[in-house]
Amino acid sequence: MDIKALTQEMHRFVRSQGWYETGSPRPQTLRNLAISLNLEAGEVLEHFQWGDKDPDLQALGNELADVALYLLQIASVAGIDLEQAILAKLERNYTRNWRRNKPCGSPFSAVPNRARVIRLIRRPFALVS
Repeated sequence: MDIKALTQEMHRFVRSQGWYETGSPRPQTLRNLAISLNLEAGEVLEHFQWGDKDPDLQALGNELADVALYLLQIASVAGIDLEQAILAKLERNYTRNWRRNKPCGSPFSAVPNRARVIRLIRRPFALVS
C-alpha cells in the first residue's frame, strides 16, 4: 500500500466516524490535527520514559501508526503532496551542513548510486505485520 492508498483509507475511516461533518465534536481542522499529531508523538515518547528498557514493540507500533495517520491527514487536508514533500526534503538534506565548522557533505546529485537511492526512496511503503 502506498501513501495515496493509506491516505484514502484514513479518510474513509474519518468519514465513517462522522468527523468531517459540520458540527462534529472532533472538527478536523489543521489546528486540531496538528495538536493531535503532537499528542500522539508524545505517546511515542512515553515508551522510552524512565529507563533504557526495550519498548513493547506492538504498543509502540500502534502509537507510530497514530502519528502516521495524523501526518497523512494533515498533509491531505492542507493540500500537500506528502510524497513529493518528503523527496524534496531528502534532496535538500543531502546538501545541508549538519556539522558546524565542518565541510559540507556531498550534494544529493553527487551521491553514489543516486538513481538507486531515488528508487528506494520512492518505493511504496510496505506495511510490516
